Amino acid sequence: MPAAAAMAAQGFITKRIRGLMKKRFVLAAMLAAAPFAASAAGNGLSYTYVEGGYAQANINENFDDFGDVDASGGYIKGSIEISPSFYLFGSYAKASDDETIEPVEDLTVRLEDDLTQAEGGVGYHMAWGERVDFIAEAAYVSIERDVDVTARYGDDSDSDSVTIDQKGGRAAVGVRGGNDRAEGWLKIGYLSGSDFDGNFIGTLGGQFKFNRTWGLVGEVEVVDDVTRYTAGVRASF
Repeated sequence: MPAAAAMAAQGFITKRIRGLMKKRFVLAAMLAAAPFAASAAGNGLSYTYVEGGYAQANINENFDDFGDVDASGGYIKGSIEISPSFYLFGSYAKASDDETIEPVEDLTVRLEDDLTQAEGGVGYHMAWGERVDFIAEAAYVSIERDVDVTARYGDDSDSDSVTIDQKGGRAAVGVRGGNDRAEGWLKIGYLSGSDFDGNFIGTLGGQFKFNRTWGLVGEVEVVDDVTRYTAGVRASF
């Protein structure tokens, strides 16, 4: 083979080998990234759902006459995924408690306590593995408490009421993980604003799934002297 032809053939072979190596490198990179992409989309964690159920709030008042507030009621909550990494969420809960005491003879005091909490915000999630997501949330929080006190002494009675309206913000980070049958989440955050002193807040929850849509959920949230419990049914989409 002439020298020129040999050099041309060698150049052609070298070019083809480099092209194959480049394709193999790109293919290897895609294969390496595939498990992480699959974990983000196929870990069984849905960020679009609605749920509702029973809510209970316990407030440690440290009163000598009245006990702690143990309010019960209901709640609704929802979330919608707006992109592969972001979601919007909101919740509304209402609970009430009443207690009657007789501090002295013929004097009856009745305390009625109504609690309302609403929240709305945006969240971010990122896959940390095949079945675990990192989550971060920021939300606006509104808490309203209506307290009515009625005192009766013999045939006489008197009443008074007060409304406590608190608004602020909540920021939290945590993890959420699970599989097709169950999942759990843990969040640590901070609640602050002009109406709040500023307190750390912790949330622990979980879900047992009957199928891809329906599941039972439960959650415990603690902030300062308040502990909130919820138990309900979730429909995921």
